[in-house]
Formats: sequence, structure tokens, C-alpha cells
Amino acid sequence: MNTTWGLNSMPETTVNNIDRLIILATQAGLPVTREPYHDIALRTGLDQDTVMERMKMMLERGVIRRIGVVPNHYRLGYRANGMSVWDVRDDRIDELGKKIGALEYVSHCYHRPRYLPEWPYNLFAMVHGRDRESTEQHVKQIAGLLGDAARGYDILYSTRILKKTGLRI
Repeated sequence: MNTTWGLNSMPETTVNNIDRLIILATQAGLPVTREPYHDIALRTGLDQDTVMERMKMMLERGVIRRIGVVPNHYRLGYRANGMSVWDVRDDRIDELGKKIGALEYVSHCYHRPRYLPEWPYNLFAMVHGRDRESTEQHVKQIAGLLGDAARGYDILYSTRILKKTGLRI
């Protein structure tokens, strides 16, 4: 089972020509302007209300999972970014995953399958810190929240920035 807390799960992927125009106009990201939906409307020849309504509908259907800022953590001074991986009791993973995913220093939190015996981890939480000490402190806080529901964990530190992209056609 693959779960990402806070995101829609089963998208209806059918898009019409208007949706396609909007996706093509936004696949490199929303314009960083005072009125991004107005600017998308100008690019597509649609009116702003139509752009906003269609994007809302695509969100509701799961075609678009979310609209949000994707920061470059390195440029913001967060240089010790680590994926914390946890062996969490299966009967508590949904409840605890939501709590961990809501922490301010966790950018995303996932439920993934274990690959026993080599890989016992089923909860992944990306933790951001300015240095390894702060990241490890955050991970200790997560360990405290998980309590005895976590049987073990590790931190896999980032060594390079991976390309982040949005919806593509």
C-alpha cells in the first residue's frame, strides 16, 4: 500500500481540452505574480473564474494532487535534509503518519511497503534542518511522538538536489 497523507488518492485522469490548456500553462509552475490565475487566464485565452473553477475541479478529482510552494530547502539554508525511515506498527501507521506529516519540519510523509528482511521500514518522513544536529533533534522528537509504536528507524541524508516537477502532459 502506498499512502501519502494529505493528498488525494485515486485520480480520475480524464481531462478535457480546457483542463489540458490549463495544465500546459501551469506545468512549469504557477506564475510568481500578484494574480497568478489572471496570468494563466491571459496565457490560455480563458477567463480567470474558469481557470480557478477548472483547477478546483481537477483538485477534487485528483488530477492535481495539490497546489503549493515547492521550496529549494538548500537555498533557504536547510542543508541537512534527511529522509527518516521508521518501522511502525501497521495498526497505528495511519494515525501516526498524519501526526508526523503535520509537523512543521516535515515536508512530506509516506506509508510504503516493507521489504523484509532487508528493509523493515514502512513510514518515511522527510525532515529538514539547517545542520545534522538540528535534523537529528527533529528525528528524536518524532521518535518521542511515535513512542513504542516505532520499533526502529534510520536517517538517510540527501547528498544532492533532485529535480522537482509538477504535472506534465
